[in-house]
Amino acid sequence: QVQVVESGGDLVQAGGSLRLACTASGLYGLIYNLAWFRQAPGKEREGVSCIRANGVTSYYTDSVKGRFIISRVNAKNTAYLQMNGLQPEDTAMYYCAANVGTCSGLSTDFRYWGQGTQVTVSS
Repeated sequence: QVQVVESGGDLVQAGGSLRLACTASGLYGLIYNLAWFRQAPGKEREGVSCIRANGVTSYYTDSVKGRFIISRVNAKNTAYLQMNGLQPEDTAMYYCAANVGTCSGLSTDFRYWGQGTQVTVSS
């Protein structure tokens, strides 16, 4: 059974930083990508970043380039999203997803999802 679990969401002031973590289990023997998505109230789910199994980052949405950094530690089956310079518009539920295939910002490319972790940025 595949499980994806996120952690690290919190309330932070504008300009602050947070690091989210995502641990995937049950993908034994598979080479899988890990991605972060976010969804703000009333908005569609948006791809934030994706990292391949070999650690190569293949996607950042424009609004986070230069502020967010995705990384992964395969030995821990874990990906991280370091978020710096947070702004109120970054407020959203952040989801981690895993797939075997295309590392992209499209939610339809991903089969396995976590329950999300809330990030709230106050002005």
